[in-house]
Amino acid sequence: MKYIKWLALGLALFTLNNLFAQGPPIIGDKPIMLGGGTKLVKTLTEHRRTEAGNFTRIPVIFHYLPSSNSLIGVHVPFVSYQFDDEMIDSGMSLGDIQILGKYQFFRKDAMGKSFRLVAKVLQTLGTGDETIQVHEIMSGKAETYLGFVAGYESLRYGISNELGLGINSFQQDQELRYKLGFGLPLKKQVYPVDQVNLYFEYQTSWFLQSEEFMMLYAQGIQYAKGQLTYELSVQAPLIQKVADFRERNMSVFIGTRFAF
Repeated sequence: MKYIKWLALGLALFTLNNLFAQGPPIIGDKPIMLGGGTKLVKTLTEHRRTEAGNFTRIPVIFHYLPSSNSLIGVHVPFVSYQFDDEMIDSGMSLGDIQILGKYQFFRKDAMGKSFRLVAKVLQTLGTGDETIQVHEIMSGKAETYLGFVAGYESLRYGISNELGLGINSFQQDQELRYKLGFGLPLKKQVYPVDQVNLYFEYQTSWFLQSEEFMMLYAQGIQYAKGQLTYELSVQAPLIQKVADFRERNMSVFIGTRFAF
């Protein structure tokens, strides 16, 4: 009976990890990782409308987990830009390539719930066009982002938090960024995964040198089936007290993920 008890507990934790792994935030990050050796290919295209024009960022993203508590990744974006001012050329070019590293340093699992903490570094290489200055779309400048991600997930809901600082960021203005996300499953958890999730996500940014501030809200829906995940989210500003190049009217995110 003792061995059966431990076998049942192990199976429950394995199933729990797989269920949670298919429900990451759409725009934010997650502390819960897949098993070591897992590879993930994904994209999350953003189409943004601003007072200056329309901009689309299409990233090709590859993540690899050397172990169950570490992740490395590379993001290669392509950016399409169309200005309302006909005197400014429109076009498409390579964006700012990014290198990602994450390490999960705390994990506490219980039956049907889990809490985890992750440290992350995101290095932007500044490979994009410096003349296309659109915040979080393309800057052509190098930036180091250091952050911590905390997340709690249960079979009924999930909460994710991220706090980080962009060092030597866009326009030489350091950005203190906080993200908060709530996930609500609409279907009963099953394995293999067949799930629909609603996401309510907030992003708050303080630009320390220029003393600017903005708060964004995104409403999203996610469908996960087996190894594939499909995502759609619409983001709009709640508060904007920022320079023109940071202002936005609305963004639409469309993405997919494949884990293998």
